[in-house]
Amino acid sequence: MALYSEKVMDHFRNPRNVGVIEDANGIGEVGNAKCGDIMKMYLKIEDDIIQDVKFETFGCGSAIASSSMATELIKGKPVADAMKLTNKAVAEALDGLPDYKMHCSVLAEEAIRSALEDYRRRTGESCSGVQKTPEA
Repeated sequence: MALYSEKVMDHFRNPRNVGVIEDANGIGEVGNAKCGDIMKMYLKIEDDIIQDVKFETFGCGSAIASSSMATELIKGKPVADAMKLTNKAVAEALDGLPDYKMHCSVLAEEAIRSALEDYRRRTGESCSGVQKTPEA
């Protein structure tokens, strides 16, 4: 049995949505000190829809594949849907990851949530698209 699925290998060899969005309105960066992986996600959100998403990942093949797949799963989707993305969904979309590489899908989930939280801070919007009330 192969260690990695064909989908993992495809997203590693041909990652989707790699790069930087210069005018991103949500940026999130997370890392795992134990393995050294670092992910940075850039979001361009308009009218509560993720119009564009790009990533930069320094890490292993599983980290790159997880980043790539996560971007594919949220691109064009409402912010509320992106907030529901789980590491399990990322791993399942890749047809599985070895147990010792599941932390890579966790990083992808965390990077997206971090970028969504940054969007919320910048715009005053909640991550569900509901206007946030000003704090006293």
